[in-house]
Amino acid sequence: MSIRALALDLYRARQAMEKLQKALNAAAPAEKEEIARELRSAEKELEILRKMLEGRKESGSFRKKFSGWKF
Repeated sequence: MSIRALALDLYRARQAMEKLQKALNAAAPAEKEEIARELRSAEKELEILRKMLEGRKESGSFRKKFSGWKF
């Protein structure tokens, strides 16, 4: 996946998370638990995408430095 596609997915995930936060604030008490569960899931997805994007942006010299290591 390219950096551009990752950035776009990150943007969409952030928008979805903000929408869920607003819905949680305006929700009735009976609906809050389900929305909170969805919000936690969206936050996890956002964090995963953020880590993927940061991993893609690391410099090539950093990756080459550690590429010879065998575990």
